[in-house]
Parts: sequence; structure tokens; C-alpha cells
Amino acid sequence: MNRILIIFVIVLFLLGSFLYFAVARQSPLETSKPKNGPATQEIIAQNLEIPWELAILPSGDILFTERPGRIRIVKDGKLRETPVLTINEVAHVGEGGLLGLALHPNFSSNNYIYVYYTYRSSDGLMNKVVRHKLEDSTLKEDKIIIDNIPGGSNHDGGRVKFGPDNKLYITTGDAGQTSLSQDKNSLAGKILRLNDDGSIPNDNPFGSPVYSYGHRNPEGLAWDSNGQLWATEHGSQAFDEVNRIESGKNYGWPEIRGDQEKEGMEKPIIHSGNSTWAPSGMTIVDNQIYFTGLRGAAIFKLNPDTKELMRYFEGEFGRLRTISFIDNIFFVLTSNRDGRGIPKQNDDRIVKVGLIN
Repeated sequence: MNRILIIFVIVLFLLGSFLYFAVARQSPLETSKPKNGPATQEIIAQNLEIPWELAILPSGDILFTERPGRIRIVKDGKLRETPVLTINEVAHVGEGGLLGLALHPNFSSNNYIYVYYTYRSSDGLMNKVVRHKLEDSTLKEDKIIIDNIPGGSNHDGGRVKFGPDNKLYITTGDAGQTSLSQDKNSLAGKILRLNDDGSIPNDNPFGSPVYSYGHRNPEGLAWDSNGQLWATEHGSQAFDEVNRIESGKNYGWPEIRGDQEKEGMEKPIIHSGNSTWAPSGMTIVDNQIYFTGLRGAAIFKLNPDTKELMRYFEGEFGRLRTISFIDNIFFVLTSNRDGRGIPKQNDDRIVKVGLIN
């Protein structure tokens, strides 16, 4: 009888240990409790309609996109009611619409601005990147940089940023067609890399715009002080990711997620396990990674060396779309009017907050 009891206790212990480690492998190293950041904050603009990306002009004015198809400006500290540009071609469907925006590295001399948006074609929803030129507070289309990126009501990616190599990087989603992410001949489910005129850099890994593949819906891009590219990505049924991006690498979707492994595929540096961040825009300050959470409704700070994750302003502003860092100030966009949030009075907003320690 005693022997049976001992065997039963050992079995329970082993089963408990297995379950503990199984759950632990599903969760990030989030050792710090969620907490609010500093009290210094300022509303820069409000009553906006689903803002998606912003850029700070050399003048200090703020240019930003609204998903239904408008590019607007905060000039001399005041929001102008009249948009700088309304793009009638934009198809605001689900997660699609007017999304990313980036200034050319030589904007001060050429006034070039790049925008990413969804539109309808004879083949269905598509995405493209178009270059515009800012002249006398008006944007004029200059050149289509890349076209025919598969689009959908979900998973359109949409972030555009210039890297330290002065190349244009573009995130694209799988457009709800998971098999496209592993197809290197498709532009869907990828991070793309182009010259500023849309031509393909000679050192791209596949002789095409594709820089990395196997992505589900990446929405954040940023580089650390070593020039290393990082990206945030929406996972499936949680399992959101922060990835270290390298040329030619396969990031696994839809073959693996979380801590799963498969030869030739990269695991994330950190993932959300069974919880959901819905990470979007990101920036890196002093090699600390800051990214916004939509469903997570917070600013996240990740130490990439220790993988410690902290949260700030959790629930204070609702869904957060992106974060930028200029002159020791963080600028954050809310996204509470996107059909998935609960809008507060005066949503959506651009919020300025002090340095997060």
C-alpha cells in the first residue's frame, strides 16, 4: 500500500512539473508588474479618426495619417482641420486603409514623403507604397514605389521606415492567406527592402524586394545602435512576437509559433504566450525596445538582453497604435475608433509623454 502511495505521489509531482514548464514556455519573461509611467503628458491633437502613423517634420510640425485616407498636420502646435491630402483611392476595409508614412532621409532637401495604403483593384484588395512631394503645405503624388502587395480586410502590415542604410523597409501581412508567407515569390507576409526610388538593392537576399519572410502581420520596425533591425508581429490566438530580423531569414509563419522549432526557421526573441499584446509601432531608445499594444492597451518596454518586459500607462489611453521618440519625448497614437476599442471622449488622440525610465 505504501509503495502504491509513493508511486502515486511521484507521478503527481512529475505531472505538476511538466505542466509548470509547459505553461512557462508559453509565457514571456514578464517579471515586472504593470505600472504607469511618469505624470508628464500632453494631448497634442484629439477627435481624430483612427490615426495610424506620424512623422515629425524638421519644422517641428507633425504629419500623420488617418486610416480612412487623410494625411493631416499639426502646424505650429495646432491641428489643421483641412487635410494636407485626401487619397480617394484608399479602401478603408477592416484593418486596411491609409497606414504607414515615412520621411525620406534627405527630406530637408527633397521634401519626399512615402505612404502605404490599401486600394481596390480588378484582383481584389491590394496595397502599394507611393512617394509624394510636400510643396506649400500640399502633397503631390510623385512616384509609385511598389504595387500589387496582396491586401485583405485583415493582416495588411503597413509600416514603412528608412533604415540606417538609407533603404526603405516595408512590412506586409499575409492578407489572410497563410500560405503566401512561405512563398518567396509573393510580397505578402514579408519585410521588404527597396532603394528610395523603388529599385531593388543589389544585396537583397533573393534578388527581389523580399528581405525576410514567414511573417503573419508585422506592424513595427526599429533599429538599435548597432544597426540591427527589430520587428513586432501579431501572432495567431495570442503568441505575439518581437523578432530580431536578419536578411533572408524565415520567421516561421504559419509553420511554427511561440517556442516551437523547425529547421531553417527563426523563433522570436520574446513572445506573449497565451496572452495578447497585439503589438504595433515601435522605437528603440538606448537599446531598449518600446512598442505599443492595441489589445494590450499599454506601452511596453523590452530589455532585449535580459528579456525583461515592463508596461506603462496600461489602460490609460486605450488601444495604442504607434510610438515615436523625438528630442527626449515619446509621441503616441491611440486607436480606439477602429471598431475594436471603446472610444473615450475626444478619441482618437496624439499624446506626448515624458521619458519612460
